[in-house]
Amino acid sequence: MKNILLAAAFLGIFTFVGFAQTTRPRVAVTPTPPTIKNDTVTRDPRSGPPVLQDNRQPGQTTNDTADKGDGSDEVLKVQTNLVTMPVSVLDRDGRFVSGLGQQDFKIFENGVEQKLEYFQSVEQPFTVVLLLDVSPSTQWKIDQIQDAAIAFIDQLRQNDRVIVISFDEHVHVMSRPTNNRAELRSAIRQTEIGDGTSLYEAVHQVIDQQLSRIEGRKAVVLFTDGVDTTSRRANFQSTTQEVEEADALFYTIRYDTSSDMNGGMQFPPPMRRRGGWGNIAGIILGGGTFPTGGGGTGGSRQEYETGQRYLETLAQNSGGREFEATSLQNLDTAFSGIAEELRRQYSIGYYPDKPGQAGERRQIRVRVMRPNLVVRAKNSYIFGQNDNDFAGK
Repeated sequence: MKNILLAAAFLGIFTFVGFAQTTRPRVAVTPTPPTIKNDTVTRDPRSGPPVLQDNRQPGQTTNDTADKGDGSDEVLKVQTNLVTMPVSVLDRDGRFVSGLGQQDFKIFENGVEQKLEYFQSVEQPFTVVLLLDVSPSTQWKIDQIQDAAIAFIDQLRQNDRVIVISFDEHVHVMSRPTNNRAELRSAIRQTEIGDGTSLYEAVHQVIDQQLSRIEGRKAVVLFTDGVDTTSRRANFQSTTQEVEEADALFYTIRYDTSSDMNGGMQFPPPMRRRGGWGNIAGIILGGGTFPTGGGGTGGSRQEYETGQRYLETLAQNSGGREFEATSLQNLDTAFSGIAEELRRQYSIGYYPDKPGQAGERRQIRVRVMRPNLVVRAKNSYIFGQNDNDFAGK
């Protein structure tokens, strides 16, 4: 009898445990989302930092995965075809026009009007690269170039930052990005004349090594005569295309040094030279050799015409402007306008109606539907040129 009671007791315990297990709440395990591999981040070659977005038109669905399998090694490719660009709108006196809305703008690609999908008008601080030519051909203009560069930073507000870079045969980074005005003035005054003129390489390095690291609005203000004599890894065509694809405006300040280099020299020129060169009069009296700038000073008329065309192309391809440095007074007015343009740009964007091939050049025209206004914006871009630049990052 005792054994029967013990067996019944154990049977009751197992029955209770089994019932408790069958009525316990069920926890659903949330599946781990697929890992995104080999992302293609398209850097918009017109404006703004790299953007991670769908490669689809508004309202279009997308394939979730490129590889099916068991879901543990799914691949998602993400792209964007959004074309964005900065736009400046000026009156006939060159003053920035504020207060415009999205409805005031129309944009055309290859002559076909596009639907404006993105619009922004916000006053923001910016970063500017001051790129100073200190080659032999500018030695009679070095004081003017330095004074003009300082006049430009005097137009900026406290939150605007500047990088000072000079170039001769080599490129010299004179300051970090900073809003410290004393540090910037000191960097500008420390620039020295050197040999050679690697203008094209300087433009390439600024785009490749400086602008790519800067977030937000950015621009380059280039002080030069436009003549290149020693570039080896960059040229007219390569850099004008790079500027077209960059997300920064180029403002070129051209100094005409042709008369200085062709018999119009006045002695003694300022000779704060790298490598310890002194006053040029001392060089001549001492039997020294006049510095020729490595690859020559570029004194021919054709070279100066090419230089002028180069600066005009940089400005046009980027949506900036080209100025002639006839006097510091006229530059002071120009600098004020440049600073205002950078700070108060409009930004617009659209998705192209028609897909294109990588490397295809497309023409852009931006119109403002108000009379007597001047629009400054890029007039072309390269379709899908940078689609794989950031793959996997």
